Amino acid sequence: MFFSETQVRVRYGETDQMGYVYYGNYAMYYEVARVESLRTLGLSYREMEAMGVMMPVLENRSKYIAPGRYDELLTIKVKLPEMPNVRIRFEYEIYNEQNKLINIGETTLVFVDMESNKPCKMPEVMEKLLAPYFND
Repeated sequence: MFFSETQVRVRYGETDQMGYVYYGNYAMYYEVARVESLRTLGLSYREMEAMGVMMPVLENRSKYIAPGRYDELLTIKVKLPEMPNVRIRFEYEIYNEQNKLINIGETTLVFVDMESNKPCKMPEVMEKLLAPYFND
């Protein structure tokens, strides 16, 4: 299983009138965490796109437990619970500065060949980078 962690500070423009993180912004936090998790693995989205593979979101789920607030430093924990193939599933936990769980989420993305615009298997380079985390 692959884990990573990243942090984001809640900006004023990401909050509503109550000073809470606007619910739609959690999807953006998930994206930040996804991009950074792949970067820590040794592969960037940019490099994948240069290989001719994109990763559109197929599903996005979120459960709001407590509000994130303006200027808080949030910690986003990302997990890949299984080895990807044509689809890749990310699980998220977001914690506030008091280390209280405030949100859980999940996204499923699909690998798509940019030339044919059809689903494809994950790039071989990504498979090699992830293999050590899933060898039983």
